[in-house]
Parts: sequence; structure tokens; C-alpha cells
Amino acid sequence: MNPSQKASDTPLKFIFGCRAIIEIIRAGQTIDKVFFQNKLKTACVKELYNLVRQHEIPFSYVPIEKLARMVRGNHQGVVAILSPIVFTPLDGLVQATFEKGKAPLIVVLDGVTDVHNVGAIARTALCMGVDALVLPTQGSAALTGAAMKTSAGALATLPICRVADLSKALRYLQASGLTLLACHAQAAQLLYKVDLTLPTALLLGGEGSGIAAKHLSIATHHICIPMQGPIASFNVSVAAGIMLYEVFRQRLV
Repeated sequence: MNPSQKASDTPLKFIFGCRAIIEIIRAGQTIDKVFFQNKLKTACVKELYNLVRQHEIPFSYVPIEKLARMVRGNHQGVVAILSPIVFTPLDGLVQATFEKGKAPLIVVLDGVTDVHNVGAIARTALCMGVDALVLPTQGSAALTGAAMKTSAGALATLPICRVADLSKALRYLQASGLTLLACHAQAAQLLYKVDLTLPTALLLGGEGSGIAAKHLSIATHHICIPMQGPIASFNVSVAAGIMLYEVFRQRLV
């Protein structure tokens, strides 16, 4: 760990060394993300890469300098973040929620990369009766100590589903009977005009790019939050809070 980093800004645990990470994955422990050194091609790294792809673990290529800042010691060109979270299969969770006699409420994050936003959304979701938070394998914030701290522990309690193909997951939710609502500033339909007592999945986009066009095209409805003033949109965690409270309000009646 870099001594200049704050504890709340660092992952909960680093694992490094090619063989060590391979054995951790084979033992069934949850890896949040793997970082590979750019242009490093050894037999062990290739074996690890194939295993990472097989298990649909997020990964990226980084300069060796970044790996050196992350850990001390012989990292062999690979560093992994050991996740504090055990991920939940999406299909089993949706089915179990229906079997309990409850209308599922799922929050799906498309490209939300700020760990504090993910943590804040998880905290609100847990307070508002959300059944699961869905994150794509690639293009999402790592669930680091900062995310866990911002969530006030909610990330350790709220079921988290990590999916390799977000489009496929969205279509699965629709096929399971959930109304898929994409929330963005350009939508014409107001949030409170929609029946949120039905089985619902709320789709929220990333801080800069918003919801990807291919995912917008899948949505059942496009909704917006009524607002006024010179700023055109809410922070994604604030938007999530507003929408989830409206769901809570409608279901409370």
C-alpha cells in the first residue's frame, strides 16, 4: 500500500503474484478485479487470463508503475483485489423474490465508476427495500474500502449481482415480468406518473456518459425526475435516492 493513500480509499485486500491469484480463484474466493501489467506475456499470465475470462472477473491492463504503487513485493505483473462481497446470481434472486410473494425491486447501474456513488446508492437501496443491485463486470467501480465505507456497510448486506452481459441481464429481467425503467434527463415521462408497485428494475447511467444507447433501447419506459433550475441533471446517487423514495412511497400506500 502506498503510505500516502488514505485507508478509506484503498481496496480491502490486495493479492499479488500470478500463481497465488490462480489458486485464490480456484478455491472459490471472490475477486473484485485483476490488474495485468501491459504487454506482459508469460505462460502463467496467460493461464490466469484464461481463468479470469472463464469466471467473468473484471480486469484491466495497467503500467507496471501502477502495480508498484498498489503493492510492495514481487507482484509478477499481476495484482488482484479480493472482494469482501459474495456475489449473488441474478436469476436465482429474482425467482426467490417472487416466491416470497413480493414484487421485485432491482437497481441496475450502467457504467457508474465512482466508488462513492456506488456506496451511496447501495446505502439508500438497502433503506428503501431494494432486493438487489446489479453491476456489469466491466466498466463499474471496484468495490473498494471507500465504497464500503460510503455505503455504511450496506454493500456487505444488500445482494449484489455481477453480470458479464448487461443487455442479456436487462432482457432477462423483462422476460421475468419486471418493468424496466431507464431514468435520464431527456425522458418525457415523469417518475410519479408510472406505477411503481409493479415488479420494477430501475436503470441508472454513469456519471459522464449516462445509460448506453443499446441499453436504453431495451427499456420498457424512459422516465425523468421533475426539476427546475439551471443545472440539467442530478448526481446519479441523488437521482437513485429520489426514485427509490417514490417507489417506497407508492408501495407504502
